[in-house]
Amino acid sequence: MKYLHTMVRVKDLESALDFYCNKLGLKQVKRSDYENGRFTLIFLAAPQDINEDTTNAPFLELTYNWDPEEYEGGRNFGHLAYEVGNIYQTCQDLQDKGVTILRPPRDGHMAFIKSPDGISIELLQKGSALPPQEPWNSMKNTGSW
Repeated sequence: MKYLHTMVRVKDLESALDFYCNKLGLKQVKRSDYENGRFTLIFLAAPQDINEDTTNAPFLELTYNWDPEEYEGGRNFGHLAYEVGNIYQTCQDLQDKGVTILRPPRDGHMAFIKSPDGISIELLQKGSALPPQEPWNSMKNTGSW
């Protein structure tokens, strides 16, 4: 068995693409519009996972239904997780782009943010935890993740 992808439904495709691509840094690998079914599928991958054979990359599949629907409880499926090279720099870059850090990386290892659709995203430091660093060490949690 091999992991293929995680699918999340999004209400606003442009907002979701701005978040996942422009802020989080994922790259669009494939897009398919299904007029008969009235939906769009977009597959995203982390830049380090993209190579000449992208079929082996773990994907995030964004499903956009053209007809308005309400989605609740984005947290009830769990969360997405991404490994990052420097948890502090990643959180600072996201914060500078207007993303709220819900669970700051006080431990130098883990942080949580949410997508515009309420999907929890865990950011994990690659390798060992970084030494505690301000302002993260003193920052309180915000909301839920």
